[in-house]
Amino acid sequence: MAYDLSSARLDRSRPLRDQIYPMVRGLILTGAIKPGEVIDEKAIAAQLQVSRTPVREAVKRLSDEHLVDVVAQSATRAARMDRREIEESFLIRRALEMESAAQAATRMTQEHADRLHDILMRHERAIERRHYVEAIAQDDAFHREITAISDLPRLWSTVEISKAQLDRCRHLMLPRAGQAEATLEQHR
Repeated sequence: MAYDLSSARLDRSRPLRDQIYPMVRGLILTGAIKPGEVIDEKAIAAQLQVSRTPVREAVKRLSDEHLVDVVAQSATRAARMDRREIEESFLIRRALEMESAAQAATRMTQEHADRLHDILMRHERAIERRHYVEAIAQDDAFHREITAISDLPRLWSTVEISKAQLDRCRHLMLPRAGQAEATLEQHR
């Protein structure tokens, strides 16, 4: 199994598992590693020129998020997409983001509004170029900025963990006609 980790640069002064985790997570969320596909820890370790230990530790974290299924003495696979988990992720994200927006509204300044506007412009450019991975990153940046304005620092990390299943759907759905534009309109 070949993974596109060619642009990956690891900082050996930081824990490797903390750097490998978002790489593998990104491969799963974007569909580069498909639901049900075997995750070859050896191949990832070889490509990154690291031992299997930090890869295993990263995969363990992904298992905790229900993004991978680890079957002892057998194989590690990207988890299948589960409708109930996706619906639950949507509910959690919506509830937390609505509360965050309500809290942020009482603290908004022109500087905050300008930062949100800048993010929206980057989001719009990504959609125009059909760079959907970047568009989703900008959507997340928008919501992360709102949580920063609301002064609820742990809220975004809670959203980030709980939205993993939903993100897999977002990467599938955003390229469909009108989906990306609808997100922009909601943000405006």
